[in-house]
Amino acid sequence: MKESSLLEKYAEIAGRDVIEHLRQLARPLKGLRLVHVNATRMGGGVAEILQKMVPLMQELGIETRWEVITGESAFYQCTKSFHNAIQGNQVSIPESYLTIYEETNAETAEKLREPLEDADFVIVHDPQPAALIKHFPNRRGKWVWRCHVDASKPFRPVWRYLSNFVSEYDASIFSISSFAQQLPHPAYIIAPSIDPLHEKNIQLSQEEIRAVQNRFEIDPERPMILQVSRYDRFKDPLGVIHAFQLAKKFVAPLQLVLAGGGATDDPEGEEVLQEVRLAAVDNPDIHVLLLPGDAFRTINALQRCADIVIQKSTKEGFGLTVTEGMWKKKPVIGGDTGGIRLQVVNHYTGFLVNTPEGAALRIRYLFHNREIMDRIGETAKEFVRENFLITRQLREYLTLILALFNGKSERIELD
Repeated sequence: MKESSLLEKYAEIAGRDVIEHLRQLARPLKGLRLVHVNATRMGGGVAEILQKMVPLMQELGIETRWEVITGESAFYQCTKSFHNAIQGNQVSIPESYLTIYEETNAETAEKLREPLEDADFVIVHDPQPAALIKHFPNRRGKWVWRCHVDASKPFRPVWRYLSNFVSEYDASIFSISSFAQQLPHPAYIIAPSIDPLHEKNIQLSQEEIRAVQNRFEIDPERPMILQVSRYDRFKDPLGVIHAFQLAKKFVAPLQLVLAGGGATDDPEGEEVLQEVRLAAVDNPDIHVLLLPGDAFRTINALQRCADIVIQKSTKEGFGLTVTEGMWKKKPVIGGDTGGIRLQVVNHYTGFLVNTPEGAALRIRYLFHNREIMDRIGETAKEFVRENFLITRQLREYLTLILALFNGKSERIELD
């Protein structure tokens, strides 16, 4: 593969001027050593973004690594509680879990001491590896904590505990301004993005789409709505089933597909999946799919054969599946919460709803107004092209790095 071939592929979608801007921003950063740290290589939006963000940074001349923190069951139970607490749930975390959390971070710090201590720039994603920074008093580079979830109203006792670690960083990144918390360092706002060249977003043949429909016994002649997400209560899969049941009274042939997988850092997924299966057990028009973490083309096909994409979350840091659906010209009915509000512009790229009844009303409306469904889909795709492709997120990461290295200088000169 030629040195610039990956960037050239993005130029065909995002425009050549976008790629030239990335090269200009990266020029002063060539040779810089950057490390991303998160909690999983597979499953969830963070891993998906890093799978392409890392090679793109490398191609721009930044020596980029991706490291992962791993632990035992109690570590993930603890960090799942962090996840729920940051998004507002009142949780009680046993002291023993906090001890395991800190011990796991200490052990990971020893494993990663050399690359992290010598790095010019470290981006730590979400709370799982947040405590690493306590073990690097001699770090030479800038460290940034990246929060991917809705932190607008965190459960304060847990946030106070986590902020002991987060406060040590040189900066934080949140997805939207309302998520930002008071911290003794600058907070930057960078929304996530999708990768248009990922297998989940590339064009597929009709034969491949039809094969996926056949595999899961989805009737191609009947209308279909789809939610793709982890089996997580914040994604409200039971609310989606309720909305489907209400809408079906007016759109009789309607089918619902709930498609999702687990992630290594989510111990609650199996329990929620069982609840969903129980709710759908007597209805042959509800397809509950548990997909492996690498079922990218399958998800792509499901999104392309859906008439409407739903993401009825009650909390959502961003919602990659919202943007993925919009990229495929689908109107999205999304929960009126968090980052979904950035993506779904009410009545233009989809609809925002607060209840299953609201979702059912919009499903019914769209199926009875097909021309509006098509128009919203076209608008949604162009909205994503302008705002939510990975090239925009990369540009903002590069700008952030330049800003932190330029300190208090108000003007950054580029060649």
